[in-house]
Amino acid sequence: MNALIFAVGVLWVVVLALIVVIFALARQIGVLFERVSPMGALVNDAGPKIGDRTPVYTLPNLNGGVVSIGPKPSRSTLVFFLSPTCPVCKKLLPILRSVKSDESKWLDVVLASDGEVEKHKRFIETANLSGFPYVVSTELGLAYRVSRLPFAVLYDEHGTIKAKGLINNREQLESLFNAAEMGVGSIQNYLDAPIPAN
Repeated sequence: MNALIFAVGVLWVVVLALIVVIFALARQIGVLFERVSPMGALVNDAGPKIGDRTPVYTLPNLNGGVVSIGPKPSRSTLVFFLSPTCPVCKKLLPILRSVKSDESKWLDVVLASDGEVEKHKRFIETANLSGFPYVVSTELGLAYRVSRLPFAVLYDEHGTIKAKGLINNREQLESLFNAAEMGVGSIQNYLDAPIPAN
């Protein structure tokens, strides 16, 4: 009888120890989740703000025809600023091809830059970018106040800027779409916003 009471006592101690361990693990998972929360595109305050209308341009397309920057019925537009000498820009090109293909039902992807047109034509050829609308316009970059590359601006069919920011990887590019879908200026703004009291 004494052995049975001792065994039950030991089992209770083990159960209580497991409860404490589970509580501690749950707390650590919460801390880890906060530390690895997604990083969105780095938004700057220069240029048109989220919710403003995009500047409107009609620019020559280095791949033929013209490119309209501005409202388009039922089409959103991602203007991606890059440079032939930017290694990060080149790293993102396969991701841009994937976005262009996967989101083609509602999104146009426009590549934009400035500088010498001949260098960009060589870049289009070597990087196989003939499938993208490609514009070279200092005025467009100045209108969006692009100071660092790669930089992207997402605007909707009405020409309203939904998201923008410095892009260094796929997650930051996708954060523009997530921010637009959630109706927030950026993922950082959403994560940093205080939790409303109930």
